[in-house]
Amino acid sequence: MRKSLLGLFILSVLASPAYATDPATDRRIEALEAQVKALQAQLQELKGQPVAVTPVQPTTTPTTTPTSQQEEIDALAATPEAAGDTASDVTATVAAPVAAVASSGSNANAFNPAISIILNGSYSHHSLDPDDYVRAGFPLVGEGGPSADGFSLGESEISFAANIDDKFYGQLTASIESEDGEDDIGIEEGYIDTTALPAGFNLRLGRFFSNIGYLNSHHAHTDSFFDRPLPYQAFLGNQYGDDGVQLRWVAPTSLLVELGGEVFRGQSYPSAGADNGGLGTSTLFAHVGGDVGTENSWLAGVSMLKTEANGAEDGFSGDVNLYIADATWKWAPQGNFKDGGITLRSEYFLNQNDGEVADADDPTIITPWDGQRRGAYFEAVYRFNRTWDLGYRYDKLWADDKGPFASDFDPYRHSAELTWRHSEFSLFRLQVSHDRPNPDDSDNAVTVQYQASMGAHGAHKF
Repeated sequence: MRKSLLGLFILSVLASPAYATDPATDRRIEALEAQVKALQAQLQELKGQPVAVTPVQPTTTPTTTPTSQQEEIDALAATPEAAGDTASDVTATVAAPVAAVASSGSNANAFNPAISIILNGSYSHHSLDPDDYVRAGFPLVGEGGPSADGFSLGESEISFAANIDDKFYGQLTASIESEDGEDDIGIEEGYIDTTALPAGFNLRLGRFFSNIGYLNSHHAHTDSFFDRPLPYQAFLGNQYGDDGVQLRWVAPTSLLVELGGEVFRGQSYPSAGADNGGLGTSTLFAHVGGDVGTENSWLAGVSMLKTEANGAEDGFSGDVNLYIADATWKWAPQGNFKDGGITLRSEYFLNQNDGEVADADDPTIITPWDGQRRGAYFEAVYRFNRTWDLGYRYDKLWADDKGPFASDFDPYRHSAELTWRHSEFSLFRLQVSHDRPNPDDSDNAVTVQYQASMGAHGAHKF
């Protein structure tokens, strides 16, 4: 509507005595006037109500027009035919926003949310049967085990997102996965964000991935590797998401400074039982980042997750504290990573548990546990161009030296990937890995992953 008013205002000004030139110019303006009248009729039809348009009154008052103004008039209306083309462009520009306004009463489709679908399939082959996979010192929890042998649709997702009004934005993401022949559909994320809080604050309410660490808040299809690093699998069951609230503040500075905290229900691993009146988990996080010149960018952060578990998936009940430090460095020619560059990333995890563990085979057997475990990974990805990238990752876990999960062996894994992207919306990835989950076994795995994105999808995070 702003563009329509601006266009009409310009036409009115051009027709005023101060800008009149000669009869030939007047005829051109009269041609524009005819187009404006046609536009007025279209606007009335779209909105279903009168539209006030200032009539264009041609005049033949002789007035000298500066050369630059004359050039503008000639550019708009060199001939009646050209004037018609220009007015048609104005009509096209105006009609779209007006139609959107009018649609509030007559066209509900204008407010449909953006819809995106991510298909994420794979074929995997393991030298060790996934059913026989045992990780020393770390029970398999959540989705923290190896992928299944053979073809799998994996975890695909469908997402709906839209501005709700001038104060709120909403998103709903449903995950679809198939396991052992059974299809499962669940709500991965469903939340609203504020868009108008002052002073850089943002409030999120609903179900969402926590902002702790680096990878946790990212959807899996944005990862550079097929699977999550071992620390994520061991300490967060692959990824921590829950029902809760998040308050985040971004400082109004050239250097990125982000501070925030979250309170969750406390149902997902490493939590369980939704203790403390359904406020079983709390987090704090801080991230800083910036640019070094035009070709380098960095991001670093520290996070803490504190929860009360009551019969978690690994049998633990008690207090859990998880600390994470993360760092990312990106280099790209002229600062455009899509055209190539290098990404270096690492995260370090420290897990402290104080409570007791129920035996998996006999829950009546309770073992006290006050222990500490650690994990870390490092990855490097070199992007040759918009089509190819090559990456390497090393991840390792350090088990506790006492308690029910004590182990003298510390699991580790090497992974390498090669990714081909036909566009931003499709990719094929080959990944090979050598995994030593315990002192007696090793697993050599080969995975071919394919991924397709359909529909509107928001920009990915740094």
